[in-house]
Amino acid sequence: MGRLFGTDGARGVAITGLTCETAMNIGRAAALVLAKETKHTPKIIIGKDTRISGDVLEAALIAGICSVGANAHILGVVPTPAVAMLVQKYEADAGVMISASHNSVEFNGIKLFSGTGFKLSDKIEEEIESLILDEPEKMELKDGCEIGRVFYEANAEWDYIRYVMKTVDCDFKGIKVAIDCANGSASRVAPKLFEGLGASCVFIHNEPDGTNINENCGSTHIEDLQKTVVEKKCDLGLAFDGDADRCLAVDENGQLIDGDKLLAIFSKFMKVQGKLKSNTCVVTVMSNLGFFKFAENEGISATTTAVGDRYVLERMQKFGYNLGGEQSGHIIFLDEANTGDGELTGVKLLEVLKKTKKKASEVASCMECYPQVLVNVKITADKKGMWEKNEAVRNAIETYREKLGGDGRILVRESGTEPLVRVMLEGKRTGIITEYANNIARLIEEM
Repeated sequence: MGRLFGTDGARGVAITGLTCETAMNIGRAAALVLAKETKHTPKIIIGKDTRISGDVLEAALIAGICSVGANAHILGVVPTPAVAMLVQKYEADAGVMISASHNSVEFNGIKLFSGTGFKLSDKIEEEIESLILDEPEKMELKDGCEIGRVFYEANAEWDYIRYVMKTVDCDFKGIKVAIDCANGSASRVAPKLFEGLGASCVFIHNEPDGTNINENCGSTHIEDLQKTVVEKKCDLGLAFDGDADRCLAVDENGQLIDGDKLLAIFSKFMKVQGKLKSNTCVVTVMSNLGFFKFAENEGISATTTAVGDRYVLERMQKFGYNLGGEQSGHIIFLDEANTGDGELTGVKLLEVLKKTKKKASEVASCMECYPQVLVNVKITADKKGMWEKNEAVRNAIETYREKLGGDGRILVRESGTEPLVRVMLEGKRTGIITEYANNIARLIEEM
């Protein structure tokens, strides 16, 4: 991870951690770095989710962008993937999304997209970081008539909705779906999108007030959705996160369909249709062992990357694959989108149900999940990276790895978005892997 940017942009507690000054400087540096080869006035689009700090950080970004002579085009509240799509449609030089994704309201973040709609490479992020932290004097300010202008894109929401609608060639009449909008960006878009495609919809957590984003709802808290699906007799449930770049699902019985199962469903469906390029699906090291068993049985190649949808995307681009994602629900359909798109994922899942004429539980049965235990250990800044050097932690991991053998695995990693060490164990016996995970977590806490 860099000095400002983690695995998914710059992120922190809004205003006190991710300050207005930082946002303004990111706006300045991003405009200068991403538009340095242009011979026209640079154009930067800005979207945001529904959290209360979004307006403040948006104002700071606008100030930074315009102060170096670039124009800021405001999209308003939209999903993150809308920024990735619209940066191309509007022929912008860069896109900015103000969001902390699935994090709670006190956090916010700044995600940057190039003019091609892809998230920035580590190299470009490092160049932006260096300009801000090492050479701020090179960010030359403009004055007089050279200051940038601010424009408002009134059609941004509908331009995105129409684009997603065009990715399927059927309607969803006869399908009843419950949708948890996480009181986030999907609250604005999902009703128009899914009802517009003919689905009968039950919406929950779709009344954002600036403070309730992700609060006991969305893809990180699916209990309400599971209950709603069963009580309202829905065929399917969809749960988005705050900026709607993730999607998890619930079958008609209220059972979770996580990102791994979604990838299994889509890879099998696309293979049958002859649309799965190189017969390959890209997943991360966190993907469930059950996915690899599924892929082996179906004759599908599963290739793995480090955790983070940006690394999944890099592998897809490098080798020409068109499907990949994460257990958390970041699913990338590279033929249609340049980043994970929760609502596109939901639309694609409804398409599978419509065309196969099967229940959600039936299509999800293609993959059996191995029991998986994840323990998050909070760490302070001075403890970052220390667990890898701690002899007791390393010995415990090696001992438990030998005991699990080929029937399980251990993955310990620091989060790229939060001050956490994630301890993940997988195996056939839940009791054993829970014991091992808690023991490793305790040793990390005691460092």
